[in-house]
Amino acid sequence: MAIATINPATGETLKTFEPLSDAQIEEKLQRASSAFAKHRKMPFAERTRLMLKVAEILEKDKEVFGRVMTTEMGKTYRSAVDEVLKCASGCRYYAENAERFLADEVIATSASRSFVRYLPIGPVLAVMPWNYPFWQVLRFAAPALMAGNVGLLKHASNVPQSALAVEDLFRRAGFAEGVFQTLLIGSAKVDGILNDPRVVAATLTGSEGAGIEVGIGAAKRIKKVVLELGGSDPFIVMSSANLDAAVETGVKARCVNNGQSCIAAKRFIVAESIAEAFERKFVARMEALKVGDPFDESVDVGPLATPDGVTDLDRDVQKSVQAGARILTGGKKLPRPGNFYAPTVLTNIPKNAPAYKEELFGPVACIFRAKDVDDAIRIANDTRFGLGASAWTNDKAERERFINDLDAGMVFINKMVASDPRVPFGGVKQSGHGRELSIHGIREFTNAKTVWIEEA
Repeated sequence: MAIATINPATGETLKTFEPLSDAQIEEKLQRASSAFAKHRKMPFAERTRLMLKVAEILEKDKEVFGRVMTTEMGKTYRSAVDEVLKCASGCRYYAENAERFLADEVIATSASRSFVRYLPIGPVLAVMPWNYPFWQVLRFAAPALMAGNVGLLKHASNVPQSALAVEDLFRRAGFAEGVFQTLLIGSAKVDGILNDPRVVAATLTGSEGAGIEVGIGAAKRIKKVVLELGGSDPFIVMSSANLDAAVETGVKARCVNNGQSCIAAKRFIVAESIAEAFERKFVARMEALKVGDPFDESVDVGPLATPDGVTDLDRDVQKSVQAGARILTGGKKLPRPGNFYAPTVLTNIPKNAPAYKEELFGPVACIFRAKDVDDAIRIANDTRFGLGASAWTNDKAERERFINDLDAGMVFINKMVASDPRVPFGGVKQSGHGRELSIHGIREFTNAKTVWIEEA
């Protein structure tokens, strides 16, 4: 894929970029190594000052950054601005808590003193996706830099201006040259960078295929890796739930970011006793969504990020219909310039349909009916993914069942799944391993060094 900004609402190529040469990559790797030697020794107070400056710049220039994201990948402008503000919040969270999270952890032993000290490990390669061009990067960079590491960003090839803007953001805040750098490179260069001994670890958010490649590459070199991959998140609605709230939130959870989110609700598992009412209300709400120019404040759903995304989504929908699924609304590419797909609802989905087993990355909701709580859990877990899950019920026993028995890294009760700096983010099964955010995220790329002291 060319490294270029292509407006997904029009298909117009706005700007192209030359990938870095091998010599330029080498220069950046050397700069990262040199920067780490100094940055790791920087006092927490100074790291905090700089990270708070990052947050200030994000808040001040939120409209500028928001326009870049909307232009490059098509999210609605208001959601892009919200993303920038969320990044600022995440930076403030780690600026204010990193020193406490990484303080020596005293361990009771027979030693005079024994504790764990969390120390930085070095340059970390971040391979990031296009769907949240700022948030995905900042939620890695803020804890990594506050821990004393330095970052190398290989961003998706269709958001190069976002990638460069993030690099410039850290420079403007006062971080030293080399502490955070963007690498404008294609995917083929990633393995060679992982092979470099100066790069000590990697983190990837993206597809299963990309995660497998980076995971194997890291394993071959015995390097730490955190993987946040796909999701086919269930959204379970039981008979005791507030139906209107579940419908309203469910539509938002399916179409957030134009339906292109790993934690978007994708499979709606509804108790049979309320299924007809849910479907009727849900379809009506999906049909009421306004699709169009993402810069239009009245628009709910913008274009998909790439033409391939539309092609892949429509292929999976049509194959699912051929297998026996039924379209309740939508189910087609919209006849206009750009990458627009109609908000879609499928039901009666058989097991051999792509809609049953694949992650549909776009505004397509799949509805299933469950006989009882056991059946709901069975359907929810019948997937190779295990990222997030949302369950709607006011029955305490059902809540406990969902919390304990759903195969997911995150379970939200009566709320849509969302990322929040205060709580760990990550999944199980083919959705990856490791955790981002919270105290767990900042400790992922540290050396938990055991210290045992006996007084002479």
